[in-house]
Amino acid sequence: MSKNYEIDSIDLKILALLSEDAKIPYTEIAKKVFVSGGTVHVRMRKLEEMGVVQGATLKIDYGKLGFDITAFLGIFLQKSSFYDDVAAKLEKIPEVVSLNYTTGPYSMFVRIYCRDTNHLRQVLHDKIQTIDGVERTESIISLEERVQRTIQLDQLLQ
Repeated sequence: MSKNYEIDSIDLKILALLSEDAKIPYTEIAKKVFVSGGTVHVRMRKLEEMGVVQGATLKIDYGKLGFDITAFLGIFLQKSSFYDDVAAKLEKIPEVVSLNYTTGPYSMFVRIYCRDTNHLRQVLHDKIQTIDGVERTESIISLEERVQRTIQLDQLLQ
């Protein structure tokens, strides 16, 4: 692939359609964008090679699977030099679904899903707060998630 490939409005339209529904067939995208199915396939391959597209994900309602608690954890590290080791250990905890290295009061900000408050306590006490380098945590429980979406590229990058 050419290193000089530039993302254009057709690429953005393709990405916008796939962001709305990752299962939409390339032939349907092609009709909506007014190109051939082969063009969509080639452009997607280029976007994957560039690292713009990094796979497809499945959106799951964890509450319907019995994970009724969504919590955000602010993690305070003893020293910033502990970040890589702590992050590697957090990545191994199945309840951790996102991890961010942040500015502000917390060193790290983490999202976790738990079945109930007892499960949350167990994850905090037995899995996270015992990691070397974690000084303390602050928990924030989400009561409702109103918006979860990807950036609407076709509207933002015009």
